[in-house]
Amino acid sequence: MKQIETMLNSTDKNSLSQLEDLLGEQHIGTSYDTPLRIDAFDISDAQKIEAISGHFREIMNILGLDLTDDSLNGTPGRVAKMYVKEIFAGLNPANKPKIALFENKYQYNEMLIEKNITLYSNCEHHFVPIIGKAHIGYISSGKVIGLSKLNRIVQYYSQRPQVQERLTIQIANELKSVLETDDVAVMIDAAHLCVSSRGIKDTSSTTITADYSGTFNDPDRKKEFLTYLSYG
Repeated sequence: MKQIETMLNSTDKNSLSQLEDLLGEQHIGTSYDTPLRIDAFDISDAQKIEAISGHFREIMNILGLDLTDDSLNGTPGRVAKMYVKEIFAGLNPANKPKIALFENKYQYNEMLIEKNITLYSNCEHHFVPIIGKAHIGYISSGKVIGLSKLNRIVQYYSQRPQVQERLTIQIANELKSVLETDDVAVMIDAAHLCVSSRGIKDTSSTTITADYSGTFNDPDRKKEFLTYLSYG
């Protein structure tokens, strides 16, 4: 970790290149929070799209692609809009889902689980997709949340460059804050295209991460949660 901190504080190009290799291959994360500059939102989405489009056009030029071709000419703009408005929209706090809680009038005091929530994210080391499922469990503290809001919370934190460990913690922390309870469990099972489409090119492996809080740290509660996830 000391080596990483030294590299992070360095302006030497060789050190930064070594850091990229170290982080990329060893799957190391540097923060619970998504690393953002303080000026991240000083320019508008429209300005970001325009700038990214120009830079991506240059990348395509460097690769030797013919941008006069009808199929390729609009690609820089499409990619830029996709980055800002879709796959990285979760970087902008303005896109955070509005959550409303309701009284638990049913007096349901057992765990509620929503499993197999579709998850699409992107690896921050190579900017290629992470595709999988998120499973959420919580026990009401007197309030309940609309089921679709659980999906939206997963989507919001997924729509940014991510490390799966951080994504798991961010979702769990948001749920604990919104639901006003520590009794939350989050599990993610995902395939990383940085593993399957490059490098080792292993298409069969997936990565599982989990975060348990409150009563879910009790062995029996944890076992109950995992048992429900195993049901078809």
